[in-house]
Amino acid sequence: MKSDIEIAQEAKMKPIADIAASLGLADEDVIPYGRYKAKVNHRLIHKASKQGKLILVTAISPTPAGEGKTTTSVGLADAMNAIGKKTMLCLREPSLGPVFGMKGGAAGGGYAQVVPMEDINLHFTGDIHAIGTANNLLAAMIDNSIQQGNPLNIDPRRITWKRCMDMNDRQLRFIVDGLGGKVNGTPREDGFDITVASEIMAIPDETLARFYAEEPKLETYRRSIDKLRRRKAHILSPECEKILAAAGEISESPDRTFSMFHNADMRYPDVTDAKGEVHTLTDGTFVPMLMSADRTLRENAFKAYYKRAGEFRNTYASTLDAQFKQLKFFADARRYNSTLEASLDVTEVPVEVYMNLIDAVHGNLDKMYRYVELRKKILGVDELHMYDVYTPIVADADVEISFEEAKKTALEALAVLGKDYTDVLEEAFSNRWLDVYENTGKRGGAYCTGNGWPHPYVLLNHKDNLDSMFTLVHEMGHAMHTWHSCKYQPVNTAEYVIFVAEVASTCNEILLMRHLLGKTDDRKQRAYLINHFLDQFKGTLYRQTMFAEFELQMGKMAESGEALTADALSAKYLALNKLYFGDTMISDDEIALEWTRIPHFYYNYYVFQYATSFSAAVAIANRILREGESAVKDYKKFLSGGCSKEPVELLRDMGVDMRTSAPVNDALSLFGELIDELSALLG
Repeated sequence: MKSDIEIAQEAKMKPIADIAASLGLADEDVIPYGRYKAKVNHRLIHKASKQGKLILVTAISPTPAGEGKTTTSVGLADAMNAIGKKTMLCLREPSLGPVFGMKGGAAGGGYAQVVPMEDINLHFTGDIHAIGTANNLLAAMIDNSIQQGNPLNIDPRRITWKRCMDMNDRQLRFIVDGLGGKVNGTPREDGFDITVASEIMAIPDETLARFYAEEPKLETYRRSIDKLRRRKAHILSPECEKILAAAGEISESPDRTFSMFHNADMRYPDVTDAKGEVHTLTDGTFVPMLMSADRTLRENAFKAYYKRAGEFRNTYASTLDAQFKQLKFFADARRYNSTLEASLDVTEVPVEVYMNLIDAVHGNLDKMYRYVELRKKILGVDELHMYDVYTPIVADADVEISFEEAKKTALEALAVLGKDYTDVLEEAFSNRWLDVYENTGKRGGAYCTGNGWPHPYVLLNHKDNLDSMFTLVHEMGHAMHTWHSCKYQPVNTAEYVIFVAEVASTCNEILLMRHLLGKTDDRKQRAYLINHFLDQFKGTLYRQTMFAEFELQMGKMAESGEALTADALSAKYLALNKLYFGDTMISDDEIALEWTRIPHFYYNYYVFQYATSFSAAVAIANRILREGESAVKDYKKFLSGGCSKEPVELLRDMGVDMRTSAPVNDALSLFGELIDELSALLG
């Protein structure tokens, strides 16, 4: 059987002028495009002597044999012409077949197709419409997956895949969608990108400078234009860009494979506690079990989880190997020096920020070792194992805190940021910016929309405890960051980037912590609060930096041509674990497989930003408490900055230079002071 293209290429085409003449069209009625294609003059409609009959052909999917709307329409038009009916066929952007990964194209198929098939398919399936449709199909699939039970556990706050349209419509750049009840999707922040922005890349520098001089209003968009053009050196020829674009979907395969395997396919055995009671072990229950006061349950869960992961260690390694090979492919193709440089360039973060973070943490590992020794002492164990890392060392000190009390305490703690700041907070509390309590069908956790027009919205699932109060100030930090950025920045520079996204939220938490510590003399309560604070340092600054260093090692392995095997990855991870936790901690053999469960390793050097944000937040909070009004003034400039500058520059204006090790060193100096105080409190 001949292929569609063989049939098309063997067809003997009539000149388009002959076809026009057979339809009774005059020369002035057609605009030829070569020998076999033409456009019909739109004014021809006014010459129509009578109305014809219209037949609409529609469908939801091709038949099993492959016939879709286009193929059926072509066959129908041919058949009607064959029986003497004067028939013309109109096809409207017939590009969805290839977009959906199915047989077909713009021209039909078999002997029921339009020729020249190659030209038509190139135009319709390679044009902007098809690009936009393919993009928006993926966007729709993401939201539909969330709507249908969210089997992949997608966090709507972290969706960066936007819809697109072939128009720079400022009204749609940043929106909240999914409103109107459950049947209309899940409310989240969204927006539209322009389908094609490459034209901006092609403008010569001298021409762009002339545009700025001739039109002062263009200055508003300089930052947005610069963000596009800063990667100009890494943009390739149209032919190469086309190849890289075609490879884009392949590059996502490692992440998709890991997600499906880890979240959907993996099953773990049940485990027992000290009383012999059976507990269901899942990826979601694993960490809560490690937080249990029951050491038998912690140990059993730890060993069972990693025993199961070890059975698939080669599968996990293969996906990571593919992940870093694709990073290397694109980094090499775009002429970057490393996978790290290529990944950070997208976020405008210098490589030295990443490296300084690791160096600074290495210089403060002695404090982590002291924390580990203190944890061992307080837990009263002969050996401290990795399954002892999460369980609280100060228990039974949590207090009941109503939402009204939490609001009052938040206002007191954040009063240091000025009356104008707390006035907005009070407006948020009074005017339904917050959805506070659990409800049927409501998503779990906490969330703040990134849309500041007319104001942000905050979702909580409040419990009357200390953690929920910290969650409240955390999410209101996001809300205030968004409110300030949207109020003081034009739309194109209002959206702040991930590198600074957690700074304001964490700064609020630290100010609350300092406030609570400053108003209590109760030894048990102070110990409870300090332990909470120390665990933030451990989990956010030390642990995320350890992950970042492991990513860096994997990138170097890929760049040198070394395979990321299970044995090699486990050896490197175990060595890092021993380095970061020290000799007091028993680095159990099982922990060598922890890399198998970390989804962030598929996010292209993402996790370091947790550590840098925490360090920056500590530095900012310290300066606010130390300097008062002058620091608050600078902080509000930061909150109002959106993405008007590179993120590192926004922080530097606040007095925090993440290009140096100083913010990390200062944060870890505080970590050391807190260890000393907790040690004194607990004897």
